[in-house]
Amino acid sequence: MSEVHSKLEGSSCGVLFLQKYSKKMSISPFLRSPFTDITGGLVSHQMLGECQKEEMRYMDCLEAYGLERGRKKCAYLIEDFQECQTKTKQFKRFMAMRKERERQIAEGKLTGDKKYVTPRIDSY
Repeated sequence: MSEVHSKLEGSSCGVLFLQKYSKKMSISPFLRSPFTDITGGLVSHQMLGECQKEEMRYMDCLEAYGLERGRKKCAYLIEDFQECQTKTKQFKRFMAMRKERERQIAEGKLTGDKKYVTPRIDSY
């Protein structure tokens, strides 16, 4: 199990699913037919998807190394692609900021109009 997955263990159902089944899943279909060849490109992030670049980097790496070696050599790329899809790190960051804000409100550091001030536009 990778370092990123071990840190995210137990954080959400999607991550647990990916941890359990990502090693068992295959890129190629179980039964190959002309129908699978025609419809294979429909399930991707290339059409208006926000994870286009990550998916292409991962697929290029798999094409270069092959499926078996690519799973090891391209592990960091699949982690990036899965993060783009699930946004677990982004959600954890959001929850940590919310928890910190609630802690500061409970301690009395944030009061009145300062309780729910939005961050500056350029703070991301």
